[in-house]
Amino acid sequence: MDIGQKYNKKKIINDPVYGIITIPSDFIYELIEHPYFQRLNRIRQLGLTYLVYPGAVHSRFHHALGAVYLMNEAINIIRSKGHEITAEEANAVQTAILLHDIGHGPFSHTLENHIVEGISHELLSLVFMNKLNKIYKGELNLAIKIFQDKYEKKFLHQLVSSQLDMDRLDYLRRDSYFTGVSEGIVGSDRIIKMLQVHNDSIVIEEKGIYSIEKFLIARRLMYWQVYLHKTVLAADQLLVKILQRAKYLIRNGEKLFSSDTLMFFLKNDIQIEDFYNSDLKDVDSVLDTFAQLDDNDILSAIKAWVKSKDKILSDLSYRLINRKLFSIRLQNGPFNVTELDSIKNNTLIKLGITEDECKYYVFTDQISNAAYSFEDESINILSKSGKLTDIAEASDMLNHAVLSKTVKKYFLCFPKDTIIS
Repeated sequence: MDIGQKYNKKKIINDPVYGIITIPSDFIYELIEHPYFQRLNRIRQLGLTYLVYPGAVHSRFHHALGAVYLMNEAINIIRSKGHEITAEEANAVQTAILLHDIGHGPFSHTLENHIVEGISHELLSLVFMNKLNKIYKGELNLAIKIFQDKYEKKFLHQLVSSQLDMDRLDYLRRDSYFTGVSEGIVGSDRIIKMLQVHNDSIVIEEKGIYSIEKFLIARRLMYWQVYLHKTVLAADQLLVKILQRAKYLIRNGEKLFSSDTLMFFLKNDIQIEDFYNSDLKDVDSVLDTFAQLDDNDILSAIKAWVKSKDKILSDLSYRLINRKLFSIRLQNGPFNVTELDSIKNNTLIKLGITEDECKYYVFTDQISNAAYSFEDESINILSKSGKLTDIAEASDMLNHAVLSKTVKKYFLCFPKDTIIS
């Protein structure tokens, strides 16, 4: 089937980041119109980050459309440099980037592994793609191959998932725009114009090296200023503790307000094989139930839980709804046991809770980030002579050791109103 001939009706969208963008084919538009994809309108791209950066209310839907736009630009540039990408391949790689985040649950990364434990959004995206492939009678076969890196042209997969893909180029620029954090602005148009294919691999032409340096610096700054901002982290942890408490209560016979969709996941431990099982009672399938779950289910439940008879759930929910977030401390090493015990004892006294209940209020964990990984596919710079050099070696500005170093920080959360002076 010639995708280009079957689907030739194009739509335009006014995107706040790129301006007027075009939906490249009617097939892509059909996928956008599908209820599975429309759910992404109700999933915030940056979870609870809006509690710190009020403008960060954009959705996964916005991001996916932006990534498709960048993919279309990349295809045109690569074709203009003499590399063949057929109409079918173009449609498939655009489909793959469109659906790359369709498996995200409520509040995106914040609740990953807390709604369905041990199942990544990438794996759920593949489950959705397989289901859509059945609906559209095999038209996603090539998109799935590219998404899984099983297609012969490996560079197409790199455009979807690599250390320099259309996903990262869009989310850095888009998240920077909506948060107002200018450090995250990247020259996505310049980077795309510098794309080249060499030995079936995406590389950057030599004159684009400075744009890549800025891209890596922007990514590192965005992680520490936005994605791992300590107040955002405190909000995320509070939301996680609320869901943990609700699960505990429900599985011990307590009745809580919740949508049927959310209640299904609060009651049940779901495994990946359950997403392929349509025989469970009361639901068409686990996948279709998950496809109805969004931020609204979580927020409506938490608003109701403020009045819960369980004082722990009620208090935690009140804190999130009214932005009475936990205090959070970050440091380079583990926290002193004596300090932890002191904070726990103060919390027990002030809140009148048990030692077991204290785990919802005082806890420590760690976070980490690296701007660039040598274990993944490299970002290679292509010189005019045809020589390939890893960006970490080619750059005269980026420090090789600093660039690749994984920065690890330990954090401690506790209620600020429980410290006894």
